[in-house]
Amino acid sequence: MEILASRMLLRPADYQRSLAFYRDEIGLAIARDYGAGTVFYAGQSLIELASHGGPDACGTMWLQVRDVHATQDELTGRGVPIAREARREPWGLHEMHVSDPDGVTLIFVQVPEDHPLRRDTRD
Repeated sequence: MEILASRMLLRPADYQRSLAFYRDEIGLAIARDYGAGTVFYAGQSLIELASHGGPDACGTMWLQVRDVHATQDELTGRGVPIAREARREPWGLHEMHVSDPDGVTLIFVQVPEDHPLRRDTRD
C-alpha cells in the first residue's frame, strides 16, 4: 500500500467557533475553503474542518514547532488557554498542550538538537 497524502478530518460541534480557533487563535493558514469546510496547512500535513456531518471530535494532533516556549507565548498573547505549559518530557521532547473548542488535544512539540529524532540512523 502506498499512501499519497493524509490529513486529519474534524467535524466540530460548532464549525464557526472551531474555524475562528484554528484560523485566528492558533493562526493556521488556509489551504482551501470548499464551502462545506476549510482545510488548513499544518506543517507537512493538513487539518480539515468539515461543517457537514455530525460532531465527531476526538483524538490528538502532534504539531512540531521550532520553539515551544515562543509558541506558548504567542498563543497566550492571542488569549488561547494553555491546557498544560511547556516542559521537557522524560522522553526528551519539549511539549505544550492546548485543547480546541471540542476537546481535541493539540500537542505542540519541540525536538531538541540532542534528541534521537534528529539523528541520522543510516549506516
